Amino acid sequence: MLLPIWCLVALVSVAPGDAALHGPGFETVKQWNLLSYNFPWDYPTSNKDFYNPENVVATGLEVGYDRIFIATPRLFSGVPSTLSSIPRGSIGDSPTLQAYPSWSHHRAGTREYNCSDIGLVSVYRIRIDSCNRLWALDAGVSRSLEDFEVTCPPKILVYDLHTDQVVRRIDFPPEVIRGESLYTNLIVDETTSRPENHCDDVFVYITDTVAPGIIVYDSGKDLTWRLSHPAMYPDPDFAESSILEHRFTLMDGVVGLAFDPEAAILYFQPLATDRLFSVSTSALRGGPLPFGKDLPVKLVGRKSSQGIGLAAAPRGGTIFYSPLSETAVASWNPRTNEHSILAQDQEKIQFAADLRTPDRDGTALYVLTSKFHRFFLKNLDASEFNTRILRIDGVVQPAGPPARLQAPSHHRFTSGGAYSGYQPLASTSFYESPSSSVYKPLSPSRPVPSSHGAKTYASFVQNFYTKQPQPYSFEPVPVIDKSKPVNPFFMLNSGEKTFPPPHVPRPQFGLNGEIFIPKINQHFNDFNGLRYAKSVRTNHTATLK
Repeated sequence: MLLPIWCLVALVSVAPGDAALHGPGFETVKQWNLLSYNFPWDYPTSNKDFYNPENVVATGLEVGYDRIFIATPRLFSGVPSTLSSIPRGSIGDSPTLQAYPSWSHHRAGTREYNCSDIGLVSVYRIRIDSCNRLWALDAGVSRSLEDFEVTCPPKILVYDLHTDQVVRRIDFPPEVIRGESLYTNLIVDETTSRPENHCDDVFVYITDTVAPGIIVYDSGKDLTWRLSHPAMYPDPDFAESSILEHRFTLMDGVVGLAFDPEAAILYFQPLATDRLFSVSTSALRGGPLPFGKDLPVKLVGRKSSQGIGLAAAPRGGTIFYSPLSETAVASWNPRTNEHSILAQDQEKIQFAADLRTPDRDGTALYVLTSKFHRFFLKNLDASEFNTRILRIDGVVQPAGPPARLQAPSHHRFTSGGAYSGYQPLASTSFYESPSSSVYKPLSPSRPVPSSHGAKTYASFVQNFYTKQPQPYSFEPVPVIDKSKPVNPFFMLNSGEKTFPPPHVPRPQFGLNGEIFIPKINQHFNDFNGLRYAKSVRTNHTATLK
């Protein structure tokens, strides 16, 4: 029997005087009091509408071969550049952010932006694919926590990191955009991508946080559709979050995303909830749902508090998450039920906005922390470090081919072809200045390390899919060994159901006990839009000028 979650937290609460619990691989890569930029000589830095360092909050992180990329969305006024980079080999704290790729892409900071231009308005998160291209998700919304100005429609710009040029622009059709849509996170799924297509046939899963839903983009067919489910909406009971002595209220829907490419499962979580959900990518790829059919979402488990950062190891299936109130980073493997507290620090891990497990740095987990709650509450202390990039080494399974039940011969992650991936940097060489030859393809003849535990996982997949033929399951995730220790920050689903089945009536009661008569057909699913083809010719790979 599982203990109540508050008891589990109490068992490992940090003792007085013990401010931190650190693993052997925990280190601070970079830290800033306030973020500053390499401004051009004529930038109006004295105007707080154009640059206010106390309004610049980092929410997205990506680790490249020679650079680290940071996304700073326009949550408030005064954000000059929404996407920046720093060299991986830089030494010391508070490095100056370099506007990426140049200041000409960030004219929205001075309100000189035209939506038809190749540029960025507000980027929350970024991702690098295996073709060394950076996908920047532009929400198109300025001052989202102030007056929520929809500056431009959302889009994705894909940058070739060899040349720093935009090679693809993806504009979303209006049918998948709502009046208050805020696109905040993305996953690039390359599991069925062919090497000869140069990452142009991937699937992209995108979160809409304010009008909760997941947008699916089929890059190969240039089609977009929208899916939604009640699990993607915020829970009013978890609207208020607490970090140390600070409390703040934020009703954000789905924002955290993690992808397990071996199991083909997408994990997601709203900010305002203590639950973690999952959905198979086959269900997402199937297109818009017919009327009356729900997305097959599963309740994975419950956390000890709300969280936003979420990641999954590329191999092995381990999930990484960070509950806000515990100021910690923890891991859980749904295949083995193994739990671990990777790091706990009341100062350094106050708001983990993004977690990354990049192939460019073998076994490390990167954590972007920003005292977002202090920015949000306007009680920031500029003398403190308010933004950090942390690194926890040795927690991600080393790179190797994944064990898939029916892996196609052309799978991007399989070995033996002309395209075998890229050589990651050694974890010991992080602080060394990278040379020009750091980014290099693996030789086709070079053997790829084998994946540990592949046989166990193959049997798990076979048992799971043969015993669960139903498209929707309200039951807990199978094959759980409850004899293993339970993580104090995560309680597995112990018989709790996600939502009542559709056939169970749920009457709505008014203030005086009267029952409201539904005016909407219960079999009509208005959460899901249709699939729309795009006609924008710029959605083809070509260098844009």
